[in-house]
Amino acid sequence: MTKERIAKSFVELKGELALKNAMQAPSIEKIVISVGTGKRSKIDRHWNEFVTKRLKELTGQKPSARPAKQSIAGFKIRQGDTIGQQVTLRGPQMIAFADKLLHISLPRTKDFRGIKRSAVDNMGNLTIGIKEHTIFPETAEEELKDVFGMSITIVSSLKNKKDATRFFEYVGVPFQK
Repeated sequence: MTKERIAKSFVELKGELALKNAMQAPSIEKIVISVGTGKRSKIDRHWNEFVTKRLKELTGQKPSARPAKQSIAGFKIRQGDTIGQQVTLRGPQMIAFADKLLHISLPRTKDFRGIKRSAVDNMGNLTIGIKEHTIFPETAEEELKDVFGMSITIVSSLKNKKDATRFFEYVGVPFQK
């Protein structure tokens, strides 16, 4: 995925998506990476710092801590406890991360056969769940004992599933055949 390819999307997808104006050109607005730290942060008090450091290495941007909105006694969570980390990427960092994700990291996953088309929701967003952050090239192989998963949401400007799926195919997202 390159900036030029996204910019040319209007010309090539104009007829398919019935676009009339160049301002209607589909685009990727942002990429949101979320990691839930949950129970592990209660056991290991340095877990949140570890996840923050790793996400900063992977994305090039410091994540923000996500506090619990309310107390839940069954999960031993109090209001305000950090239960996750989140990064929102826009602009050149977003393009670089998407390129790395689609062309380097996803093909490195074991038995990767593509992303299901059902990962595109009705609002035109693509959400990918990754079980191990070690698929990214920035992770050192010596530190494989601490592995966490993440959710990556690619937010597009399109507002329906059919058009968004076609746009993501055009951009280069490897969907299952």
